[in-house]
Amino acid sequence: MTWWSWMILGAVLLGVEMFAVDAQFYLMFLGVSAALVGLSVLFGVAIPEWGQWLTFAVLALFFFFTFRRTLYLKIRGGGENFPESMSGESITVAEDLEPGREIRSQYRGSDWTVRNVGEARIGGGTRARIVDVVGLTLHVTAE
Repeated sequence: MTWWSWMILGAVLLGVEMFAVDAQFYLMFLGVSAALVGLSVLFGVAIPEWGQWLTFAVLALFFFFTFRRTLYLKIRGGGENFPESMSGESITVAEDLEPGREIRSQYRGSDWTVRNVGEARIGGGTRARIVDVVGLTLHVTAE
């Protein structure tokens, strides 16, 4: 294949990864591999067509097994040193919260539904203990 064919293939694969689907970086590494083969052909490395495809496959597999997991965890994982559960943490309740009732409140920069699952009333502006998280609802009790 010509060098520009490889570059177009690489650009299409990178574009699809970035804008169309969440392929978990598989298409990105295929696109980078295609671009590297295109650059090698552009700079005069004489590789027969079967060798270009073999180089493409080897580079793609090398990138998959060497960089994909690390890159995916760094960009998409975002969870190192982040607690799996919010149970046991405290939240400041913005307004009075009677037992069995719900309100909306800010926690970690997001709006949450906060439900009082305890038997005591929680006063506005006081702290409450998170006992469970169900979907987007924080179940709390008075501290």
